[in-house]
Amino acid sequence: MNEKEIAEIRRRYKPDKNNISRIRGCYVNEMGEIISEFNQTLALTAQEETEALLSILKKALSGTPGKNLIDISFETKQVVEGEEHALLTALRNSKLEDDAAVQALYRKVLNSVMLEGSYMILLAHDTYDVPFRTSGGERIDDASTDVYSYILCAVCPVKLTKPALSYYVDESMFHSLQTDWVVSAPELGFLFPAFDDRCTNLYGALYYTRDITKNQTDFVDLLFRAPLPMPAAAQKDAFDAVLGESLAEECSCDVVQAVHESFSERIAEHKENMEEPLVVTKDDVKEILSDAGVSDARVAAFERKYDEEFGADAELSPRNLVDTGRIEVRTPDVVIKVSAERGDLLETRVIDGVKYILIRADEGVEVNGVGVSIQ
Repeated sequence: MNEKEIAEIRRRYKPDKNNISRIRGCYVNEMGEIISEFNQTLALTAQEETEALLSILKKALSGTPGKNLIDISFETKQVVEGEEHALLTALRNSKLEDDAAVQALYRKVLNSVMLEGSYMILLAHDTYDVPFRTSGGERIDDASTDVYSYILCAVCPVKLTKPALSYYVDESMFHSLQTDWVVSAPELGFLFPAFDDRCTNLYGALYYTRDITKNQTDFVDLLFRAPLPMPAAAQKDAFDAVLGESLAEECSCDVVQAVHESFSERIAEHKENMEEPLVVTKDDVKEILSDAGVSDARVAAFERKYDEEFGADAELSPRNLVDTGRIEVRTPDVVIKVSAERGDLLETRVIDGVKYILIRADEGVEVNGVGVSIQ
């Protein structure tokens, strides 16, 4: 799913925008035991509570595609006869009214999720009469192209609030506020089926994870029986290592900046047209390195390292590989952060056999908050 499609579904999570009739779920204690279940009709729920529930669910569709939101693909055999796909389909087709299917999903989550403390599983079913859009983007509400029926699941930690002191104006007195358990933003979740090309795609799902440093692989395996890409943070670490090790002495500041600038330009251009997922391939990076003056031998070494680490045909999201807002230079004793737009201020040089990092400083230089002059 691309960013526009995800945003289109996110916009439905308002009381007057969706067709969600009820929210189902359960509360799981710190021992991994279900101690209560609920099946709440939104029509009989106070508006403030409805908005809060929808806001929590919507967060399972938040974050960056490729980082927090990861496409899941099912093979044809899974769709035809797979147990995992059959369960998800039963939940969707029954609009979460199939109690056996709901209980089976609860068991899969309980058997796979690794969270500290208590948590809550929230489930919603929505039906979206997808409006037709012209080639120019104009929306025509009475010309539907598809009825998108889907389920959304959010797994939310339940945390104890901190003690606090409150001042009651009417009484002119202070009172302690009691601690209480509150439902936090989702740690993970999923949407099924996928909403691709603004249509139902039974061969896909969308997996959500708040923590980009790790994937809940057991959760994904039990629910989808599908492989996951390397976590976003691990992708960056691996890519940085591949670049540094393969280029060796040719991995200069200028080369790394060239990679950073190229990726940042692609990300900026993609914001203007979010129709397709943004990815870079091995060949894209090889071209960047060659243009930056890296020798053919070192480009070939990069290719070999890339294949070993990611696979020859692997596509990576540049959003996972660079911070578009800044360039960071780090030594054992110093960390320098430069705005990505002013990478030209940064330079490396060897003077009298000593290596230096140079930053041009024309004016406005401060040390510990004190303006200083450079003579």
